[in-house]
Amino acid sequence: MSTLVECVPNFSEGRDLSRIDQISAAITQVEGITLLDVDPGADTNRTVVTFIGTVEAVEEAAFQAIKKAAEVIDMRNHTGTHARMGATDVCPFIPVRGVGIEECVSLSERVGERVGAELGIPVYLYEHSARIPERSNLAVVRSGEYEALAEKLTQSRWKPDFGPAEFNPTAGATVMGCREFLIAYNINLNTRDHRLATDIAFELREKGRSYRISNPESPNLLDGTIVRYQDGKYPCAFCDFIGASVDEIISHNQTEHKYDLIANWSENGYSKENLTRKPVKKPGLFKDVKAVGWYVDTFKRAQISINFTNYKITAIHDVFDAACELATERGIRVTGSELVGLVPLEALLLAGRHYLEKQRRTTGIPEIDLVEIAAQSLGLSDVTPFVPQEKIIDYVVSGPPRDLANRTVADFIAETSTNSPAPGGGSIAALAGSLGAALASMVSALTHEKKGMEDRRPAMKRIGVKTQQLKDRLIFLIDEDTNAFNRVMTAGRMPGESPEEKIVKDAETLAAAKYAIDIPAEVAELSLEVMRLALTLVKQGNPNSVSDAGVAGEVGAAGVNGACLNVLINLPGITNDDDYVNKLTAKVDRLTAEVNQLRQEIFTATCRIIKR
Repeated sequence: MSTLVECVPNFSEGRDLSRIDQISAAITQVEGITLLDVDPGADTNRTVVTFIGTVEAVEEAAFQAIKKAAEVIDMRNHTGTHARMGATDVCPFIPVRGVGIEECVSLSERVGERVGAELGIPVYLYEHSARIPERSNLAVVRSGEYEALAEKLTQSRWKPDFGPAEFNPTAGATVMGCREFLIAYNINLNTRDHRLATDIAFELREKGRSYRISNPESPNLLDGTIVRYQDGKYPCAFCDFIGASVDEIISHNQTEHKYDLIANWSENGYSKENLTRKPVKKPGLFKDVKAVGWYVDTFKRAQISINFTNYKITAIHDVFDAACELATERGIRVTGSELVGLVPLEALLLAGRHYLEKQRRTTGIPEIDLVEIAAQSLGLSDVTPFVPQEKIIDYVVSGPPRDLANRTVADFIAETSTNSPAPGGGSIAALAGSLGAALASMVSALTHEKKGMEDRRPAMKRIGVKTQQLKDRLIFLIDEDTNAFNRVMTAGRMPGESPEEKIVKDAETLAAAKYAIDIPAEVAELSLEVMRLALTLVKQGNPNSVSDAGVAGEVGAAGVNGACLNVLINLPGITNDDDYVNKLTAKVDRLTAEVNQLRQEIFTATCRIIKR
């Protein structure tokens, strides 16, 4: 599975569409990039562009976009309502799939260094990439905006992380860094009262609310009385304790509630010396959550509008469940929710697993079924249809085509039966392994649901999740084995007349030959793992499905042996790397020895149970 990084640069141009088109074209000309959105604003005179791709593709596209923006935008003539300090004002990198924070921090550093060196633009790192703590906040870095930049650059504390500490009058400066994926999400209520939505939003959001004594005549806490600090009386927002001094309430919060009250006061602009009559602030339920309440006339209902700034810390489903409980307490109900913009697949997979576990069902099911469970449980089609292919960022981005795996069974068999050498034995071995994994997953699910076998649910859940992973990877390898063969053919057709050409051709020929071996070697390893799980299912699974577990072992064995044959036939092509050849030969010997023993054990155990 390839890496996916999202990049959301903001450009200081929202009125001249020809300039915006030039910047967009600079992005899309990079191979491997998918342009998701271009959102210009005339009042702000700013355009937010969203694109996604592999780490390498995004790195190049971001640089080309910043370069083009510096060519077509002159900050000396820029006016708009949005804060800004450069032609490319901010350029965040967001990890989506197969890549983490550290990789995106490094990505931002590489782009920043190149922008500074080649374009002469001062670059500041922010968010996770910040090297100076105060620069983690974008608003702090951008303080004074473009108009203050010339003087700012003369101060040592505002020396840029990359590029010259000199004022670039046309391009200004750029802020870039790694941040988490932001999910925009609305929860729908069966009421038009936006104050109820606001009341719930205040309970959910990290910032929280002013602490209030509830009004017995109203379930809405906004109708309650605000609790304030008084001289000699410093109430706690979590319990009934009232401190006699500032130090006492600080100590109480730290000791009893593990809460940093001083940080809370700082966030709200309070000081220890001036608390009298200030509202006591109570933090909300969830970290990294921002929320407000509003009324949407189009839907004739109130909504809780939420931004998740880190869905890995606070998950969508947890906030949704809490909102349901808070709504019930107020005499209303949640009717569903909607996603605004795109969402990472993992966020919905987490939700799907969460609701399956609440139902005491196995989570070892296909990915698309997990998405459907999440969509149903969250009511994502309540006000607008939820289409996974349009809302899930992983599905929107078109990856390498899986021509073989996406065909019908009949078409796949027909293609295999022609005189074309690919797909061949390697792809068939991967198909056999994936079928074994699918059967094993089925048996684990049937066992998980079997009455009287509840004690085996944890083991069956683990096997189900693992076999789904094996199935998906082996499906990918069906096409990848053919791609590896095609790479070998392409390397053989490379020019090799000159010494330079021959060096390049020899290197690619060796790399292609090894790749054509590594793919079936992986198929063999994964198929053997399928067999090991099949044996466990024969012994511990639902006895009514024991033959299915046995068949999983048989086709798994076909996957192992077939893939090993593909390794062996390609090894003679490696003539200048004895260590590699010896390593792969030893692996084949180990795999074939274990597969034969395991296959016999599975078959014998299956027959024993069938004959009972």
